Amino acid sequence: MPQNDVDHRQHRQRLKERFLQEGLDSFDPVNILELMLFYAIPQGDTNPTAHRLLDTFGSLSGVMNASVENLCQVKGVGQHAATLIKLFAAVVRPYLDDANRGGVVLQSTDEICRYLLPKFAGRTVETFYLVCLDGRRRVNYCGILSEGTLDSVPVFVRQIVEKVLAVHASFVIMAHNHPSGFALPSRADIDTTREVIRALGPLSVSVVDHIVVSGEDCVSFRDSGFLNR
Repeated sequence: MPQNDVDHRQHRQRLKERFLQEGLDSFDPVNILELMLFYAIPQGDTNPTAHRLLDTFGSLSGVMNASVENLCQVKGVGQHAATLIKLFAAVVRPYLDDANRGGVVLQSTDEICRYLLPKFAGRTVETFYLVCLDGRRRVNYCGILSEGTLDSVPVFVRQIVEKVLAVHASFVIMAHNHPSGFALPSRADIDTTREVIRALGPLSVSVVDHIVVSGEDCVSFRDSGFLNR
């Protein structure tokens, strides 16, 4: 076996052992991508490919959020590697949903943002989530009500009312993302929130917050004063 192949195999083994002993906290983004690519590219050096991915998309999150088509345009990345990258990004959401089963309580803005941010990981179009809470502020429903385009998402007030009645919610939290911009509420976001508040008022259901997410940024309507305007 050529010496280069031996060196690559030893490097792969060292990196795997390091992960098993330390986890990912001490890994830099290129090492994380290297390790991921081991399982789609069974032989050779994945370090140059990892560097090309980061150079192309700017960050680890940029790589994870890239489309399969764009990933495949990077030298060294084929369909298998692109699919694996998208799988890593997507599996975070169902994992956290499963871990949060049992009625997680959402009181503060920090708790709400920590709960919601992972749900938008890897989403490249605007997505609208509704979170329903019981009288103790425990989550009894969280799901996507609609998906849109890069810069808009339809919100149907009737659909929100129907879901609130179905799960007997006492409070609701709305959330959507701005994948192509900043986490700042638009005029349409504010108007929609007011419509929902008006519709839920006669049902004695309160809107706790409307969260706008962009990347790792999270803006609260409540903290920004938009709920009271």
